[in-house]
Amino acid sequence: MTRLLIIEDNPELVANLYAFLEPLGYVLDDARDGAAGLRLATGNDYDAILLDLMLPRLDGMTLCQKLRQEFQNPVPVIMLTARDPVDDRVQGFALGADDYLVKPFSLMELDARIQALVRRAQGRSVQGTLTWQDLRVDTRAPQAWRQGQTITLTPSTHKLLLCLMRAAPGVVRKQEMEYLLWGDHPPESGALRTHIHELRQHADKSFTYPLIETVHGIGWRLSAPATSVPE
Repeated sequence: MTRLLIIEDNPELVANLYAFLEPLGYVLDDARDGAAGLRLATGNDYDAILLDLMLPRLDGMTLCQKLRQEFQNPVPVIMLTARDPVDDRVQGFALGADDYLVKPFSLMELDARIQALVRRAQGRSVQGTLTWQDLRVDTRAPQAWRQGQTITLTPSTHKLLLCLMRAAPGVVRKQEMEYLLWGDHPPESGALRTHIHELRQHADKSFTYPLIETVHGIGWRLSAPATSVPE
């Protein structure tokens, strides 16, 4: 099954996409504004994203840029727009979009483009897992494996670990992690550290060296064994 996220504020188009794609076997989620779309895109694992450009709260160009640069998320993105200037398409590709369709478009062509992008993405990595050093994480289920042991994660620690894996060895800022878990309304300041501590208990404590490194005043990252230090 191919899992898609539709970020589109036109309810009629969203309904048409559901009516056409679901019978083909696609599993669909949708968001009607950019902020909600970014939260879903960074909190779940999708095979592709259909992204409108003109969105409330956060436009499609900015969303794509955040997805690529801040969250280091490589999920294939097809931009959907009623505009067709060459400059818009060039900017979209520069910000990380993989394909571009101008409305109105053929649903059959959309299906073909989705399948082509998903095939290419699956060819770049082992489907369904991410790996860093001796740690391997299931992208769809809250579990991981390290040094021959199975690690059971909570939904929240799974999201955090996937975010760290996708950014490695780069740093994930504290604010990005808070947005990933709680959107625009994070709880009191100690909540994120509690989740990080829980993740360390499962993914680091019982193993020969820690991978999760604190970058003080900024956030966290996954580091190589030679530079890993406990908090």
